[in-house]
Amino acid sequence: MDGFRACFAELEDPRVGNARRHDLQELMLIALCTVLCGGESCVDMADFALEKEDFLREFLPLANGLPSHDTFSRVFRMLEPEQFGRCFQEFMGRFAEAAQGVIAIDGKVLRRSFDSASAKSALHMVSAWGCEQRLVLGQIATDAKSNEITAVPKLLAMLSLQGCIVTADALNCQRAIASQIVDQGGDYALALKGNQGTLHDDVRRFLDDPKAEKSTAEPVIEGDHGRIETRVATVSSTIDRLQEQHQWPGLNAIGKIVRTREGKSKTTTETAYYLLSATMTPERFGEVVRAHWGVENSLHWVLDVTMNEDQARNRLDNGPNNLAVLRHMALNILNAEKSKISKRRKIKRAGWSNAFLANLLAQI
Repeated sequence: MDGFRACFAELEDPRVGNARRHDLQELMLIALCTVLCGGESCVDMADFALEKEDFLREFLPLANGLPSHDTFSRVFRMLEPEQFGRCFQEFMGRFAEAAQGVIAIDGKVLRRSFDSASAKSALHMVSAWGCEQRLVLGQIATDAKSNEITAVPKLLAMLSLQGCIVTADALNCQRAIASQIVDQGGDYALALKGNQGTLHDDVRRFLDDPKAEKSTAEPVIEGDHGRIETRVATVSSTIDRLQEQHQWPGLNAIGKIVRTREGKSKTTTETAYYLLSATMTPERFGEVVRAHWGVENSLHWVLDVTMNEDQARNRLDNGPNNLAVLRHMALNILNAEKSKISKRRKIKRAGWSNAFLANLLAQI
């Protein structure tokens, strides 16, 4: 509990009077244990506490008995998300001293978190995923008056980007975001589409020109799920005229990836263009772009399929935001556990074995 309490020491209890009869940090730990064991809702948290009371009392006083599902619901609805987010950053310090390698920035909608009665749209969480560490490094929710573009700068400000490469999709290919990444000591690899005026067309024409000075890597061929994908990466740093015309912050190179997918019934080809703040080999460029998709495969897919996040029905107040952060905490603990089994098996084992659950908690 010492490590856990240190992470949540600054979290203010929003409850007043007799509503505080259950210790806030005990509630947080029970909730985290529930998610580690596959629980999804506040009802699950109350049921978990009931079934695992003997285990919990080994390290929790539970002076006023077991909390009800209403207690869990009330706490997560009332907790200040910014404070809880700062606790997450402290929590992350237990797993990684600083961000390393490629950091993928991407957003995800919690599809069942909308509330028609109060005209509240579904929550949109923007996450920073450490591709090499396989950890959620930070997250921030967009509000009803904002969108992902305004949330990303706030998320980047939470992170130490020194020596890292930040990747993002074309939506976040913005001058202000590129400038912030460079100012914080990082580099970027930003997907480029038509939302930046003539820049996309100029980059496309340059890299597609056979006479342009550029470097192309050997094709990378992978086969999976009944299809074969071939990727060819090209990079050019001879962009003085392009940069003179567009004055993009920190731009030092441009690149493109040509993906050809051969399936049983059809073959498709896709070309994606990128802005790069660091000169790199086409081989390294291909690795960086490929790493970005880890946020889809290792984060969003796991949240949806393994943790059933898209079916979560928490709608009121701050509940959806805070419970999304709790799932990120649980996912980081599961990823930090080094046994070579799937996260689904780890969750099942945590639910079945008190010893394995205790081993997960010991990492905090």
